Amino acid sequence: MAAPLLLRGFPLLRLRFCNQRLQSPSFVLLAPRLFSAASESAQPYDDAASNEENTTTVLRTKDPPKYPRWPDPDYRKWKERETQILKEIEPVIFLAKEIIHSDRYMDGERLTAEDEKIVVDKLLAYHPHCEDKIGCGLDSIMVDRHPQFRRSRCLFVVRTDGGWIDFSYQKCLRQYIRDKYPSYAEKFIKEHFKRGS
Repeated sequence: MAAPLLLRGFPLLRLRFCNQRLQSPSFVLLAPRLFSAASESAQPYDDAASNEENTTTVLRTKDPPKYPRWPDPDYRKWKERETQILKEIEPVIFLAKEIIHSDRYMDGERLTAEDEKIVVDKLLAYHPHCEDKIGCGLDSIMVDRHPQFRRSRCLFVVRTDGGWIDFSYQKCLRQYIRDKYPSYAEKFIKEHFKRGS
C-alpha cells in the first residue's frame, strides 16, 4: 500500500527538488566547480585578443564556428537536381495516377489518343523491358484490374495480335531517372519512391 502512494508522490518530490535547486544558492555554487579547471586555464576573451605573444588558441563562446554557415556545394547541387527531377516527373505521375485511380476510365477501357501518346512517350519508352512488353507491336494502352491482384488497377499494353500485358509506371520513371540523371538517380529513387513498389 505504501509503494503505490510513494510512486504517486514521486513527481511532486521531483518538482519540489527542482524548485529548491533553483531557489537555493548552495546548488548554484556546485555548477562552477564542474567547469573550474577549464575556466582557470583559459584567459578571458579580451585578454587573449590583446596578448599577441600567446600562440595557443582556446575556443570560446564568442569565437565564430569553424564549420561553414551555408550547406556544402554538393548538398545544394543535389537539392537543385532533386527539384529539377521532380519538376519533370510530377506531371507524368499525376497523369498516371489519375488514369489508374480515378473513374475517368472504366476497367478495360482504352486511353484517349492524347493520354496514350503521353504514356507511351514518357513512360513505356523507358520501361527496362520495353521491347518484351510491346512484343509484336503496340495497338493501344488500356487500364484494367491486375489479373493476380484484383483490387489494384494498372496500365496494360495491348498488342497487335490481341494479347495484353501489364507494366509498371514506377519502373518506367525509375529507369528514366537512371538514364537521365545517373549521378543522382539512386538517392532520388530511395527518397521518393516507395520501397518494393
